[in-house]
Amino acid sequence: MKLLEIILIAIGLSMDAFAVSITLGLSVEKPRAKEILTPGIFFGFFQALMPTIGYFAGTYFAAKIQEFDHWVAFVLLGIIGGNMIRESLSKKEEESNENPFQFIKMLGLAIATSIDALAVGVTFAFFKINIFMAAIIIGSITFIISMAGVKIGNLFGTKFKSKAEFVGGAVLVLLGIKIVIEHLFF
Repeated sequence: MKLLEIILIAIGLSMDAFAVSITLGLSVEKPRAKEILTPGIFFGFFQALMPTIGYFAGTYFAAKIQEFDHWVAFVLLGIIGGNMIRESLSKKEEESNENPFQFIKMLGLAIATSIDALAVGVTFAFFKINIFMAAIIIGSITFIISMAGVKIGNLFGTKFKSKAEFVGGAVLVLLGIKIVIEHLFF
């Protein structure tokens, strides 16, 4: 897997965090530096941590399923991406009057938006990726995109939320398809 592919995966994975960050940006009249940094730190950290955990779990199982690892990667990326696309098309919105930047809420959001990164980390183990480099790239991109999401949400509202999640899901699905095609035909 090349650097560009890792960057594309990072962007795809960060779209959940971006969508949530847009929502967080909607919840404040004028976001302060703390309210912009908090989602970036939480989401970036967990988006870096989860693929690392998934990688080491996948490394343990990689030798046992090497013959069909490309199908595992395809299915995991397809499920994650498909779920993101489905959620982007859903009309359901959650509303709350509580402070969304509280530690426990941010922790829950960070874990929820990074579960897909755990599965991607498992696929990284099959391709013998440098997980530390990949985790830094994924975490950094998510950090930046999440901070931008808060600002964009504050400026533009919900206009981009579902589109970002849809694009992120599509990127993951297409990468899964690419992995299978490369394995079967090249």
